Amino acid sequence: MFSSPERPGLLLTRLVCLLLLFCSLPGVSAEGEFEPARAEVWLVTYGPGEIYWQRFGHNAIWVRDQQLGLDHAFNFGFFDFEQEDFFVRFLQGRMLYFSAARPAREEFSSYINENRSIRAQRLDLSPGQKLRLIDFLLEEVQPENRDYLYDYYENNCSTRIRDAIDLALGGMLRTEFERLPATQSWRDHTRRLTAADLWLYLGLEIGLGSPVDRSISRWEEMFIPEVLADSIASVEFSGNGLARPLVLEDVILHESSMPAPPAVTASWWPRYLLLSLGLVVLAWLADRYLVHGVAVALSRTWLLLSGIAGLALLFLWFGTDHAVARLNLNLLVFNPVWIGFAMWRGNVTLPLFTIGLISVLACLLALLPSGQYFVDVLAAFLPLNLAAAFGLTPSRIQPASLPGAPA
Repeated sequence: MFSSPERPGLLLTRLVCLLLLFCSLPGVSAEGEFEPARAEVWLVTYGPGEIYWQRFGHNAIWVRDQQLGLDHAFNFGFFDFEQEDFFVRFLQGRMLYFSAARPAREEFSSYINENRSIRAQRLDLSPGQKLRLIDFLLEEVQPENRDYLYDYYENNCSTRIRDAIDLALGGMLRTEFERLPATQSWRDHTRRLTAADLWLYLGLEIGLGSPVDRSISRWEEMFIPEVLADSIASVEFSGNGLARPLVLEDVILHESSMPAPPAVTASWWPRYLLLSLGLVVLAWLADRYLVHGVAVALSRTWLLLSGIAGLALLFLWFGTDHAVARLNLNLLVFNPVWIGFAMWRGNVTLPLFTIGLISVLACLLALLPSGQYFVDVLAAFLPLNLAAAFGLTPSRIQPASLPGAPA
């Protein structure tokens, strides 16, 4: 989609020459004093956008150096819809993303056109740290190195930026934040950043399993670009009784007119419960006043669709590399057994008892403080399951004949 900086071999050569200059002439410059590298390294954080894959924000490393001919943003968040087997890879959890560098002016213009905020933080790195970082970035955008297997939480555009800065700092960033607890879990961040989109939010809640509810460190929490930026801003170097911040400047290059995402997760289950109950009431009214017996057809259709959804959850768990889709308690709501109940022609007490018992179990598990959060899914679909089970009872399938009535 975007090309890497022009003539990367020349840039690497100049980097080597600059390194040799520091080694051979320590403390000496044209003016008789040691002059550190003039390269500027900035962490750039882009705010969320309107498209679903932009909801979590984005970031890049901006390098400016006149000697090296660099004024580029190094970005790890590119993917190509036209790549081979794109949708198969997406389904299997083996998405290929790639890194690229493009002129900063072009980079920033594209985000401004999308009405996304741009925050830039200039990092106080030593000449050696800058050289290490720039050399790493130039290697990463080479055609043979640029592709990587994307992971939503552990290997995404932000964690790659985090790791690059940590490399420059000799592991200090990881040491500092791996021991600190995160402010929110992976699920909490996912919920708060997608809450504005009712269907995206609910779809992710259905597909994500227990792994996203575990306790994480602040280091792992940096999968969110905003968290990385805030964490970087708090870092200080210490030595000789003095402390200096890692961030020299922290500026907003562009202010978006979009509302900022909520800082914490809100409780959204009431809206799904009301929607679900509304659908149940509509089905009851249709059966009572429009087409008698339609409730049976709707019940069987819902149980069939819900059971198929359960098969999809099992496939994500056992048939793909989506680790965050495993151990998913939503299978208590979307259960493949429902497919059998949709075609059941025997005693319909069994579907009602089974669905009712599993629903009670699901509600009890949802109360566990350290378990998977799936209250929204329960609110949205448990009433539909129970209504479908009731819709299959004998009185709904075939009204009882009155004594003495003609056959």
